[in-house]
Amino acid sequence: MAPAEASAARVAADPRSVREIDGDRRTRRTDVLVAVATAVVSLGLLLGLPYLDEIDPDTVGPHLDAPTVGGAAWLLLALGLLVQSAVLLPARRAPRIVLVAVAAVPVIVVTATRDSSDLFGLTALPVVVAVVLAAVRVPIGRLWPALVVAAGLVATGTAANWILLTGALSGRPVSAALLDAAPQGVTQAIGAVGLPLVVALVVRARLDVRAAREAEVAARTAEASATVREQDARVDAAVSRERSAMARELHDIAAHHLSGIALMSAVIDRQIDTDPAAAHEGVRQVREQSTAVLEDLRRLVGLLRDDAPAERAVETIAGVVDLVERARYRSDVRLEVLPGDRPLAEGVGPLAQLAAYRTAQEALANAALHAPGAVVTVTVDDRGAEQLTLRIENEAPTAPVPGSTAAGGNGLRGMRERADLVGARLQTGPTATGGWSVTLELTRESTEVTP
Repeated sequence: MAPAEASAARVAADPRSVREIDGDRRTRRTDVLVAVATAVVSLGLLLGLPYLDEIDPDTVGPHLDAPTVGGAAWLLLALGLLVQSAVLLPARRAPRIVLVAVAAVPVIVVTATRDSSDLFGLTALPVVVAVVLAAVRVPIGRLWPALVVAAGLVATGTAANWILLTGALSGRPVSAALLDAAPQGVTQAIGAVGLPLVVALVVRARLDVRAAREAEVAARTAEASATVREQDARVDAAVSRERSAMARELHDIAAHHLSGIALMSAVIDRQIDTDPAAAHEGVRQVREQSTAVLEDLRRLVGLLRDDAPAERAVETIAGVVDLVERARYRSDVRLEVLPGDRPLAEGVGPLAQLAAYRTAQEALANAALHAPGAVVTVTVDDRGAEQLTLRIENEAPTAPVPGSTAAGGNGLRGMRERADLVGARLQTGPTATGGWSVTLELTRESTEVTP
């Protein structure tokens, strides 16, 4: 298998994303670089400090007490520095354990050798690195036990090295030697643990502030995106409502006028030879219906255009009378108006009257299609003080029902949507005599009686 194919197979087998895998690789490389850099600096100082001490002519005081390069003490110290640097490799996964282990290595080194030197202080460098790595990654509340143990180990190793270096145990009690070595150990512990901890906490605070700012920016971005999505949803809902309204208007226009034209054309086809006069009258009716549908379509298109205002006549309940007159040619339609003691449809808003007109228009078209030859009765009951009732009821059909229909079920749905829009009550269903009834109840906005 080629290397590229093997790498692709490993990525496919790993459930994590490619970005996460690349991030882990970069993290491991960083850990290795930190450990290698610590080892190089520590060993470089171990090799270079004695040489610099020898060639510096301005040195005041005694020369640096350093073990012979290549000797047992030097090799043991170098090995200790390498071990400390190697222990830093898993610092990201177990920072507290690494911190304690790095601080414990110098104690082992000073215990294993009888020789001491001033270069023993180099073992504090890996401890400083471990403190910084741990403090940046672990909250101080969980880190302080490891810090206390590490500081104690650093102080112990430094005190033991100072005792060996100065020969403090020669002819003196152990307690006195430990008392003299304590300041050295405490000072080294503060320098190797305390000061790096303060620096790391400052760095972590800055990182937390930056992370908080990034989170705030991300939250604002998400909020802005949510706002945009909400606005888009509102626009989509408005567009959907407008499309539904346009669909209702187109259906009302097409279902009423075009169904009438289709029925009258069928009648004209039968009368053209037997009753030419009636056929001519039918042609005139077809022309009137065609002109009406063109005018309605022109008004609807004008409403959709932005370059010019559209003129649109608002249909009212009074227009139901003309609607019935036009429908009488294709079927037997009867009108019954039950007036009250007020002008017709007083208190019924214009939108409600438009809904009533469209309901009557759709009901008459449905009756002509689905109940040919049936008597249709349109009743406008304006006697109620709080509501006006419009009822369109047809009897059972007396002629064969055509095999195809034009409404497709959208007519009743459009009636109900219009009724819900104006807060009216719509009832539809079959009658006991095999016909169909549509009843629309419109609530008056004002119930005051006109004197």
